[in-house]
Amino acid sequence: MRFMVIVKATPETENGAMPTTEELAAMGNYNEELVKAGVMLAGDGLYPSAKGARVAFDAKGATTVIDGPFTEAKELIAGFWIWELPSLQDAVEWLKKAPFQSGEVEIRQVHGPEAFESIVTPEIQAQEDRLREQISAQSQ
Repeated sequence: MRFMVIVKATPETENGAMPTTEELAAMGNYNEELVKAGVMLAGDGLYPSAKGARVAFDAKGATTVIDGPFTEAKELIAGFWIWELPSLQDAVEWLKKAPFQSGEVEIRQVHGPEAFESIVTPEIQAQEDRLREQISAQSQ
């Protein structure tokens, strides 16, 4: 199973505060453990919402662009990982080892192909397979 591990923003991260050298080293060591164990597939920190935008869609397909910053830091994301593990409990156990001193982190399972088995057509599956092959080739 794949999981997105979502590191929630704080007022400090939204103000652009960067980790200390010690915090960065501890996170690097943690990430190294994740990689060596075959858990971590991807992960990065995000710039504050002031450097982002939201695009809202209405029922008629019209779009509205809303420039950051956004007000509720607790609803924002400061960083993420993508992990591959057998279960949610395994993801929780790995997260308990993270070198955070405060804050909140959310774990969400990523949909796999099995979630769409009842609605996917052969054409949609072929397209999905092609896209995944292209993405894989581009990342090498």
